[in-house]
Amino acid sequence: PLVVSFNGGPGSGSLWMPLGYTSPKHLVIGDEGQPVQPYGVEDNEHSILDVADIVYVNPVNTGFSRVLDDEVDEETYFGVNADVEYLADWLDTFVSRHNRWRSPKYLIGESYGTTRVSGLAGELQNSHWMYLNGVILVSPTGLGIEPPGPSPRSEALKLPYYTATAWYHGQLPQDLQQRDLDDLLSEVEDYAINEYLPALSRGGFIDDSQKETVAQEVARWSGLSEQFVLNHNLAVPADAFWKELLREEGHTLGRLDSRYKGLDAKNAGSEYDYPPELVAWNHAFAPAINHYLRDELGFATDLQYNLFGSVYPWDDEDNDTGEQLRQAMAQNPFLHVMVQSGYYDGATDYFSAKYVMWNLDRRGALRDRMRFEGYRSGHMMYLRDDDLETANDDIRQFIEDSLPAAGAPAGYGRMPPARSGSAESK
Repeated sequence: PLVVSFNGGPGSGSLWMPLGYTSPKHLVIGDEGQPVQPYGVEDNEHSILDVADIVYVNPVNTGFSRVLDDEVDEETYFGVNADVEYLADWLDTFVSRHNRWRSPKYLIGESYGTTRVSGLAGELQNSHWMYLNGVILVSPTGLGIEPPGPSPRSEALKLPYYTATAWYHGQLPQDLQQRDLDDLLSEVEDYAINEYLPALSRGGFIDDSQKETVAQEVARWSGLSEQFVLNHNLAVPADAFWKELLREEGHTLGRLDSRYKGLDAKNAGSEYDYPPELVAWNHAFAPAINHYLRDELGFATDLQYNLFGSVYPWDDEDNDTGEQLRQAMAQNPFLHVMVQSGYYDGATDYFSAKYVMWNLDRRGALRDRMRFEGYRSGHMMYLRDDDLETANDDIRQFIEDSLPAAGAPAGYGRMPPARSGSAESK
């Protein structure tokens, strides 16, 4: 099998998963993902290299990739559909040059990379006659399934993430705090869908007594005060949550991983000064990727390795990547999908990821080829040592389970149930 790996941004380099997740090398980092010194890399005993070959791709202007021809129109590269089209051409060329047409093929994308690989699943199949066995969505975006921007749906789906984060920091009422997280999340998911979302949908016409009841429940599940919830008309924005939850302790929370705490210049205000988790990750990854590529692999260049490159303005119009993935699955019965999310990710929260999976195929005809796995960490769940092992094992199992026996006709190779203990939908 061949696994082709993309990160997100859309202007992010590919360094996060090669040094953090699936490859045979792993950056030196603390067990929970905090930077340590001296910088460097070490063997990754959990790498999926035992079941697949892996290709890590830096799209244009990320990593060492650059546009060489000054006459090239950058609209060729910087947009939802342009990105998918040129990368599909590149993959076609790569597979042909390396004689890998007979290999089972998988795409894995993280964050915006999930938009990228969902579009690629359709583009490769429809324009290049390249059929995949699997697509892995790590901390997925909305894939164009719903319009972007705040809505009752988007705000209600954040509540389980608030619960997980408040539980991690010990901010829930004692009866909730002492319960197991997975059990707790299953209950708050039901509340979010069956009670919270209908209440938010009533907007300013909600009955006063119901409004008070909802405020009490949301405060209980989120670790915030009832008055704070009421002040936000029952729908607390994520940036307000990051600033408020630990305000009395003098800390803010990370966006991509809310286990991380920040220190602002002043405790007042409604937004944090900086994302503490991203600063910590840049601190750990930038020296490690430059050391690994230049010193250990001997790649000689004076170019700067772009952790984040300039790809703007980015054309977000006509994003139907979720539909492209659905169509690819409908037309290719060997294609399976797995979603991996961290409970403490506030940027692409895990319950919204479930919602994306549920609504990828609203008919429900493809659900047996989809699975969800949740982890007690953030956006890059693999930076927590325990989840590095579990998440790689989940990929390994996904690959093995999605490979039908030789000669088996389409329809064989149904995915088994998710591993016990994950916060599955009911």
